[in-house]
Amino acid sequence: MINFYNTNTMKKNLVLLLTAFTLTIGGNVLAQTSEDCTLKGSLFIEAAKAKNYDEAIKHYAPLVAACPTYSLAVYQYGEKMFSHFIKAGDNSKVNDMVTLYNDRLRLYPEKTDAGEVQMDIVQLKYDAGLGTKMEQYQAYEEVFNNHNEAFKSPKSLYTYFSLAVDLNKEGAVPLADMFDLYDAVTQKLEAEEGKMAQKIISYSDKEEAGETLTSREKKNYAAYEKNLGIFGKVRGSVDAKLGTIADCENLIPLYSKDYEANKNDIDWVNRALSRLNAKDCDDPLFFKLVQQLHTLKPSAKSAYYLGKLAEKDGKSSEALRYFNESAELETNPQDKAKVYYSLAENFRKSGKYSDARKYYNKMLEVKPNAGIAYLKIANMYAASANNCGTTPFEKRAMYWKAADLAKKAGKVDGAIASSANQTASSYYARAPQKAEIFSAGMAGQTVSFKCWVGGSVKVPNL
Repeated sequence: MINFYNTNTMKKNLVLLLTAFTLTIGGNVLAQTSEDCTLKGSLFIEAAKAKNYDEAIKHYAPLVAACPTYSLAVYQYGEKMFSHFIKAGDNSKVNDMVTLYNDRLRLYPEKTDAGEVQMDIVQLKYDAGLGTKMEQYQAYEEVFNNHNEAFKSPKSLYTYFSLAVDLNKEGAVPLADMFDLYDAVTQKLEAEEGKMAQKIISYSDKEEAGETLTSREKKNYAAYEKNLGIFGKVRGSVDAKLGTIADCENLIPLYSKDYEANKNDIDWVNRALSRLNAKDCDDPLFFKLVQQLHTLKPSAKSAYYLGKLAEKDGKSSEALRYFNESAELETNPQDKAKVYYSLAENFRKSGKYSDARKYYNKMLEVKPNAGIAYLKIANMYAASANNCGTTPFEKRAMYWKAADLAKKAGKVDGAIASSANQTASSYYARAPQKAEIFSAGMAGQTVSFKCWVGGSVKVPNL
């Protein structure tokens, strides 16, 4: 008789033995793999940390091949390593860097900004001269359209627009498309400048209030000022790149030709008016477009342009009425700033400085990097010096107030930094100097202004 109990027991014991053996072997393999990854990772990361990239690169490929998810640090240090070689002129590492970016995005999507990665890849390929001009342009276009928030590098914005202009000259990009891109790039540059200007103003106001900035705040302050200067120069370069292409002699035929086909397209009419107005194109087409816009949909834009036409005809009160109407209706910050500037200029030219300052300040509320507004107010202060004091010293003290504001204009707007700083220097030179401060016994004292300017300035200590 067969002993089924013993047979079943033997089978169970055999299964348990095989399972234990398998788990032991599997565990050993996993442990061995983990230890192998730790060793490979350590060899790469330690060398990369020490910036010994010639040694680090020997371990990079084996590490990512065997242990691609070992650590996010692998890709962070890998980026620094490949950047080092590329900056040294080794363009053979460009494709390796592109692979690294794509691997990081695939393996660590929650810790990687897709837009920034795509932006880095496009700029990297352009700098290395990879692809045709059209392929480069289309790559920038894709990121600009799909990851606009990440597209904020002044260098990349200029490159994108520069490629469009070059391709337009070759007949590959239509003139209208290039103008549309100019508007989009300029708006993006101004938006980024506005963000930085707000930071600069907050630090500047803190200093003016007598508070001490922390070391970190000082570092950030300097960085924002530097970057804002770069953005201002790039904006100037974008305008220079456009050059004579956007002159009235090109714009008027373009929009005259397309008018009938697009006259009922509000966006098209707005864009056409914006460009013609920016170049002061004195042509019947401008008036025709204004009338059409007001017919299609009376709006902030149509009111603004009607104001410009009234202003040109010398009808200042009518112009003010239209500008105020436009300001109330406008919702776009950049366009609202233009309206406030027109209002301010209207009052300034008529000698109504207090009203002008009111609208320059409104402009600054919606566009903090509008350095021109600070500069215009500074010039009005300087022009009022003789009417804002009872003694020669008090009158000339006004130049300190004007100079400080002109200096602020240069801080928030890199595009006018040079002229603003020159203006500030000239105003400081007109203010009382050390000998005059000493003889007047005014060092450290406060001079108040009872004219329209108001406020006060503190006389420098000797």
